[in-house]
Amino acid sequence: MKARFILLLLAFISMPLRAAELGEDALWQALRGGGVTVMMRHAATNPGIGDPPGFKLGDCATQRNLSDAGRADARAIGAAFGRHKVTPGAVWSSRWCRCLDTARLAFNSAQPVPGLDSMFNDDANASAAKLRDLRARLAARQETTPLVLVTHDVNIRALTGYSLAPGEMVLFTQRGGKLEVIGRLSVPRDEKARAR
Repeated sequence: MKARFILLLLAFISMPLRAAELGEDALWQALRGGGVTVMMRHAATNPGIGDPPGFKLGDCATQRNLSDAGRADARAIGAAFGRHKVTPGAVWSSRWCRCLDTARLAFNSAQPVPGLDSMFNDDANASAAKLRDLRARLAARQETTPLVLVTHDVNIRALTGYSLAPGEMVLFTQRGGKLEVIGRLSVPRDEKARAR
């Protein structure tokens, strides 16, 4: 009980500022301008919650993976970035296959980052350690090119306070060590329809 309270307190203290959310066109423009991070939930998966019994991190056959619709959505996300002339400077991903596959299908790139690994089964200390690791990595990044983080809903909620649908993205900037959410982007529906 005490560990859960500490985790909730840490999450509250580290909650990002919520600026007035920008519209979709303004968000794409902000991405082109630099200094914006995109935190994306992996695309749609086969039905289920968490991973099956016997899950192994390095073995995709033991995990809950992207569905056909999820693979199409990931490609549509990459196409939307291209259409809006936004090229990520880096793509960091959870080491779960559904995240790596989302990143690779969308951006042809995925740098595995343990701090983005699912916190679904973590205790309070492990979750807090992942948040500290991710915040340190974000603070140390000097580049202003767009950064894309592909991760899990529980991680996104812990860092930003937002709960996202599969493939949805929340965008934020960092000012004075605090995250400032500027808006969210859905899976592009027009590109999604073309991909099928």
